[in-house]
Amino acid sequence: MSIGRIYLQDMEQAKELLEIQRAAYLIEAELIGSFAIPALQEDLETLQNSDEIFYGYWIDDRLAGAISYKKEGGLLDIYRLVVHPSYFRRGIGKALVSFVEGVEEGRERIIVSTGARNLPAKRLYEGLGFSERGEREVIPGLWITLFEKIERC
Repeated sequence: MSIGRIYLQDMEQAKELLEIQRAAYLIEAELIGSFAIPALQEDLETLQNSDEIFYGYWIDDRLAGAISYKKEGGLLDIYRLVVHPSYFRRGIGKALVSFVEGVEEGRERIIVSTGARNLPAKRLYEGLGFSERGEREVIPGLWITLFEKIERC
């Protein structure tokens, strides 16, 4: 197992990431009862034009999960956390969030959101010390739960 940077200009890495992203978000779509998740509609070109920072979790040279985020000042905003369904419940999501917390210093808070009915993801974030900050309807019928983690200096 190893965690490392994903370079979206590397066509093979981008394709592998898109495949995992689709597989993971299809499961979330079923859990939350909506296939309107924006990342499910994303194509390779859109993904490659993202300005997010991506890290991947590899098992035996196969991408098993990924995280993306943006950092602005003291805010770390996690945009995506995906794990291929074949690797669910192995601590990969937790490892990726913990890794990014260790790499990105100088932050005051971290925010993340997930589908309001995605109970496994909600339990993950709560277990990592995030606090629920409410729900919001992002498009008609698609509700997300917002989480925040305040860093104590």
